[in-house]
Amino acid sequence: MNNLASQAVASSGLLSSDTIRETLEKGLAGKFSRQKLLVLIPDHTRSLPLPFLFRALVEILHDARQLDFMVALGTHPALTEVSLNQLVGITADERKTQYAHIGLLNHAWDDPDVLTTLGVIEHDQIKAIAGERWHSSLPDSVDVRLNKAALAYDHILILGPTFPHEVVGFSGGAKYLFPGISGADMINATHWLGALAGVVGTIGVKDTPVRAMIHAAAEKLSTPVTLIALTVEGHDLSGLFIGDHVSAWSAAADLSAQRHILWCDATRPYQRVLSCAPKMYDELWTGAKAMYKLEPAMAIGGEVVIYAPHLDVVSHVHGKYIYEIGYHILPYFLQDWDDFKHIPLGVLAHSTHVRGSGYMENRIEKPNVRVTLASQIPPEDCARLNLGYLDPASINLEEWQNRENEGILYVPKAGEILYRLKS
Repeated sequence: MNNLASQAVASSGLLSSDTIRETLEKGLAGKFSRQKLLVLIPDHTRSLPLPFLFRALVEILHDARQLDFMVALGTHPALTEVSLNQLVGITADERKTQYAHIGLLNHAWDDPDVLTTLGVIEHDQIKAIAGERWHSSLPDSVDVRLNKAALAYDHILILGPTFPHEVVGFSGGAKYLFPGISGADMINATHWLGALAGVVGTIGVKDTPVRAMIHAAAEKLSTPVTLIALTVEGHDLSGLFIGDHVSAWSAAADLSAQRHILWCDATRPYQRVLSCAPKMYDELWTGAKAMYKLEPAMAIGGEVVIYAPHLDVVSHVHGKYIYEIGYHILPYFLQDWDDFKHIPLGVLAHSTHVRGSGYMENRIEKPNVRVTLASQIPPEDCARLNLGYLDPASINLEEWQNRENEGILYVPKAGEILYRLKS
């Protein structure tokens, strides 16, 4: 059943600016007259033509009584005023004139004064959602806290891309609510549930326990939600879907599965990959997507080199905890859970995602893939973090190219396209 108000899909190539604008107008124009609208958008760590879309939405939604945009940061650092302007592609002068009436807001996940409780996901429901992935390390209940701004508007619009995602299967949709503008409980619970399922068992899978938990939480929100779901290739669109957050996300995920997954020869998994993290990933917290999107195509014992010569920070927000525990496979933490249960579950999840899958043998960690970091993070830090180190200055990119017949892969822009072995 198609519950979409408007959609456009490029049969080949990309959607034109005119087609995008017409699709937005058909799905949105005149439907929110005199309403207070909150538009949730991603930060700079996601690819999309946001400046074009921002200007188009401001024009199309001109009859709204109030129009504000909030960056669904999750736990990412807040953006400065200059960075907010750059994100939506406007100048400081335009901010004070043409767009002075538009709010540009950050979410603050760790500020209790901006959060409100929508309800609780109880133990039995968590266990039912988790299914075979349930583990006693999951919380007994989850306080569904959300930025209270979500209740102060007549309608919420979500604008964001859908890609294969390491925690939820495919990103986008209600993920812009949880964890996008949620509190720590939902962030930690969803990410740890994703860790229990593992990256290889989650990424590029449409129906996952984490997606089910996010949708269960979204049902507790009384404010109506409309999703503008994007399928992005490069920085342009090949798909655009407008409708309720389930239907539009589902359509975008189906197209993402076609456009964003490269199926590789299962008889020739890769031995080494140079996975180049683009500059939009300015900390390993996000730059590690260069690992997540490649692990499913790796040979046992293979190596992923995360090449990020610009990167000098593990995590602006969570670095203290990450340096305390390092990067390890899931069974490493579960075998001595009492030693790690004080660490936020979202941080533990990130650790296992970066280190990848593996097993313990006589209490010795046996990861399936070696992870090497080629960045400004020094070798002694990499050793402390349980990662390999490679001097980025020693890497000649040309030497990595056109060697797939040797089991060596060069990925010039990693983090969005998923590589998987054909089953």
